Amino acid sequence: MLKKFKKIFIGDKEFYRYVLLLVIPMIIQNAITSFVSFLDNIMVGQIGTEQMSGVAIVNQLMFVFNICIFGGVSGAGIFGTQFYGKGDHEGHKYTFRFKIYICLLITAAALCLFGFMDTQLISLYLSDNGSVGDISLALKYGEEYLAIMMIGLIPFAVGQAYVNTIRETGQTFIPMVASAAAVFVNLILDYLLIFGIPGLPAMGVRGAAIATVIARFIECFIVVIWAHTHTDKNLYLVGAYKGFGIPGNILKDILKKGTPLMVNEMLWASGMAVISQCYAVRGLEVVAAQNISSTISNLFNIVYLQLGGSISIIVGQLLGAGKLEEAKDADNKMMFFSISCCAGISVLMILFGRMFPSVYNTEESIKELARVFIVISALAMPLCAFSHGAYFTLRSGGKTIITFLFDSVYTWLLIIPFASFLARHTALPITAVFFLIQFTEIIKVVIGFFMLKSNVWMQNIVGGEQEI
Repeated sequence: MLKKFKKIFIGDKEFYRYVLLLVIPMIIQNAITSFVSFLDNIMVGQIGTEQMSGVAIVNQLMFVFNICIFGGVSGAGIFGTQFYGKGDHEGHKYTFRFKIYICLLITAAALCLFGFMDTQLISLYLSDNGSVGDISLALKYGEEYLAIMMIGLIPFAVGQAYVNTIRETGQTFIPMVASAAAVFVNLILDYLLIFGIPGLPAMGVRGAAIATVIARFIECFIVVIWAHTHTDKNLYLVGAYKGFGIPGNILKDILKKGTPLMVNEMLWASGMAVISQCYAVRGLEVVAAQNISSTISNLFNIVYLQLGGSISIIVGQLLGAGKLEEAKDADNKMMFFSISCCAGISVLMILFGRMFPSVYNTEESIKELARVFIVISALAMPLCAFSHGAYFTLRSGGKTIITFLFDSVYTWLLIIPFASFLARHTALPITAVFFLIQFTEIIKVVIGFFMLKSNVWMQNIVGGEQEI
C-alpha cells in the first residue's frame, strides 16, 4: 500500500528539481510583491483607519481588474503553453497577439467604469453599521487613491501579456527580477511620498498611489525590453508586430475555449468583491480587519497559488506534446506536493499570523478581529490548495466550461447567496459568518476530486491527438 502510494504521489529528485526550478522564482516574485504590499498597507495604516479602509476598498476593485486581465491572458495561455510544448512558435505568436488585444480591451472598459462610477463603487463597501471610523472620509480617500491608480492600469495590462507568455516557455527568472526591481522602487517611494521628507511634502494615500503607478511602469519596461532583446528565447516575438491578424481557426479556438475562462475569472473576481461587500455591511471595522487579514494571508497563500500556476505549465506542456499519461502522473504528484506544503504553511500562519495586526495604528477591536480572520484563513488553506490545483489541472486540458461551472457558477449560485444571507439576515457574529463562508471550500474540494478522478481534463487541444 505504501509503495503504491509513493509511486502515485511521490516524485523522484529530478521531478522535484524541475518543479522547484520553475516555481521558486514565481514564489519569490510574488513573495516580494506581497511583502511590499504588506509594508505598503502598514504605512497607509499608520495614517488612520479611514485612509486604510479607503485604500483597501479601491484595492478590492483593482483586484477585480487584475483578475480580469489574468483571465484574458489565460484563455489564450492554455493554447500558448501547448503550442510551446509542441514547438509551434507561429501558433505561440498568435496567442501572444491575442493577449495584447484582450488586455487593452479590458483596460479600456475598466478606465471607463472607474472614471464614471468611482463614488458609487466605493460607496458599496461603506456602511453606517459599526462603532469606528468616518465613512465620508473613507470615501474621500478612496476616490483620491483610485484617480491616480487608474494611470497604472495600462502598464500592468501590457506587462501581464508579456509575463504570462514568457512563463509559458518555462522562463520565470526575468519576471521575478522585474517584479523585485519594481517593488523595491515601490517601497522606497512609499515611504518618501506617504510620510514626506524635508523638501518633499507628505502626500498620504496619494503618495501610495503614485509609488504604485511608477513601480508598474518600471516592471512593464523591464519585461518588455528584455523580451525584445532576447528573441532567441522568445521566438513568439519574431514578427509579432509586423501584422495584426490572427488566423481564423486559432482565433475561433481561443474564443471557444478562452471566453468561458475569461468570463469565469471576471465573474469569480467580482464574486469575491461581492462577498467582501457582504462582510462590509457589518461596519467599517470589518472592512479594516479584513484588509489586514487578507494582506497577511496573501503572504502565505503565494505557495499554493504559484504551485497551482506551475501545474498549468508543466501539465499543459505534457498534454501539448501528446504525453497524456505523463501529464496525469505529474499532476498527481504536484497536487500532493502543493497540499503537503500548504498544510505546513498553515501551521506557520497560525503561529505567527496573530502577531502582525499589532503593527497597525488602528483600534484594538479591529486588530483582534483581524487575528481571528487570519486563523480561520489558515485553517482553510489546505482546502484552497486542493481546489486551486484542481482548477488549473482542468484548465490545462482546455476544459474551460467545466472550470467556469467549478469556479464562478459555484461562487455566484452558492457562496454569494449564503454570505449575503448570513451577513444581512442573521445575528451571527462576523467571525462565525467568515468561518462558515471560508469552509464552504469543502464542497468545492469534493467536486474537484471527482473531476480529477474522471480524467476528463486529459486532452491535447493543439496537436490532433486522440483525447482521453
